[in-house]
Parts: sequence; C-alpha cells; structure tokens
Amino acid sequence: MSDKSSSIKQPPVICLMGPTASGKTALALALCDALPCDIVSVDSALIYRDMDIGTAKPTNEELAKYPHRLINLRDATQSYSAADFCQDALVEIDLIRSNNRIPLLVGGTMMYFKSLIEGISPLPAANSDIREKIELEAEKNGWQAMHEQLEQVDSISAKRIHPNDPQRITRALEVFRLTGKTLTQLTEIKGTKLAGDILQFAITPQKRNTLHARIEFRYQQMIDQGFEQEVIKLKARSDLHDNLPSIRCVGYRQMWQYLNGEFDHKEMVFRGVCATRQLAKRQLTWLRSWQNLHWLTTGDKTNLSQVLSLVSKCSQSQSQSQSQL
Repeated sequence: MSDKSSSIKQPPVICLMGPTASGKTALALALCDALPCDIVSVDSALIYRDMDIGTAKPTNEELAKYPHRLINLRDATQSYSAADFCQDALVEIDLIRSNNRIPLLVGGTMMYFKSLIEGISPLPAANSDIREKIELEAEKNGWQAMHEQLEQVDSISAKRIHPNDPQRITRALEVFRLTGKTLTQLTEIKGTKLAGDILQFAITPQKRNTLHARIEFRYQQMIDQGFEQEVIKLKARSDLHDNLPSIRCVGYRQMWQYLNGEFDHKEMVFRGVCATRQLAKRQLTWLRSWQNLHWLTTGDKTNLSQVLSLVSKCSQSQSQSQSQL
C-alpha cells in the first residue's frame, strides 16, 4: 500500500529476535494466544524439509495449533537466499495484514530481518551454468586463485570474504559475471522493504552462562530425540554432501563428520555445542548494534505483558493518526 492513510490502517508487524535457545518460540506461542497473530518463521534452517530435530523445528502438535509460514520450503539440496526470504515474507505479511491480523516474525537469522526491514539489493538469481564454470576453475586452480580473481574485480568484497569461503567467493564472482557490476556496487542499491509500523523485540538471558547452559541442554535433548538417526537418513541420500548450505547448518555438519568417522560421539557433542555457542555470539553481536530494539529477558514473567503494552500503544497511536486525517 503506497498512500499514507492506508499504511496507517495496517496492523503492525512484530519482530521477535534473539539468539538460539533463548525462548523465542515459547513467547511467540503465548503471543498467539493473546493476540490475533500469524507466525512467519525467520530462520534459514527451518526452511529445509526432513531437517526437524537438529533445527529445533516446532513439533507437529505445535504446528497444528500454531501454523508457521516459511518453514519446510526447500529440499536439502536447494539454496535459499535473503532475497528469496524477503520476496516470500513480504507476500505472507501482506496476506496476514489483509485479514486484519498481526504478522509475528520469529527467528534468529539476523540477515533476513535486516534485509526485510532495510530493503535488500536487487541481486541476480543464482545461475547454475556460471556456478559450474567457477567451481571447475576452482578445481583446476584452487580457491586461493579464485579469491585473487575476486580481488581484481571487487577488492572490497575480497577483503570481507575469507579465501576459505567457497560459497561466498562463488556468489561474488557469479554476480560480477552475470551483471558486469560488482557485489559491492549492487549492495549499495536498496530494494523493497517492509512498510508500516514495526515493533522489534530481542529476547536473551541476562547472563551468558545461562544461555550456554540452555544451549547445552537443548543439544542433548536433540540427541535424545533421535538427531543422529535424522542425519543418517540424510546421509543415505546420494545427492547430499557437507558443502551444501543445509548440511553446513550448526549441528548437522558436526553430526555428519562424526558419522564419517572423523571423531567420536563425545567430541561430536562438544563441537556441536561449541558451534551453537558461536552462532549465539554472532546473533548477539548483530543485536547489540540494532536500532529501535526492545530488550526482553529470558524467563521474565512480564515479557508477554511488555509486548502487549507496546502493541496497545502502537494501536492507540494509529487510531489518533487516523482521526487527524
């Protein structure tokens, strides 16, 4: 909706962010009980089908009662970019708002949130022919040579991308070969972004060791629920390997390596927990620099009332604005 009056009438969007294992899902379900909300997942791991335990996907019972949009979208062989997310999320948000309900965006993939709120650059879709050529060149010359090639055309991206990150090197070279413009040039252009009122919340424990304990507990829960069997099934497929974005998800890579015989079970759990902690640290780093963010504390009994209070204030502000038109 483009005109000012129509955008005022739209329900607000609630964004509920936070590091892994911080209690986002529990609060989201409580919000759905209290408000006319529809959940949109903002999680780059939940988009994959047949990857349920290691991604801490809501149970079938939870999904039956509280449907989540933008989960189970892709097979594990496929990729899903921030641009794909923005395109899909904007459609879902418009549908939810058109029913006069509140879109509740929940997850920990900060790049998705950032791209949606600020607008994402109009980057070209992946091209399998060009990717294949880049990968063949890398097989012949090595990824260091490909990184040097990137440095010649886009020195800014080359400084940002590690020589041992084939996925991002490939993407940067692919964009240049497809468009004749560098990734740096294209990312300066911002596309469509989320309109209307946006209420942003971050939930996290007060103490780091509390978060670490929750991560360790949840990882052990996943093991007990059959995470190993889930990855054994994935590993039995001939079309999956550990360089795919799906298998590089936290926990899956460590389980995959364990099943390859690279280390024992105890080491797999240790590495999986460490990788999850590192993910949480990165998520918190993003959030600490985030603008217009309301902080909530994991386990605080007033979290729900705090969110409801701000939603109520936003609705009152909208009503006042409409009455002045």
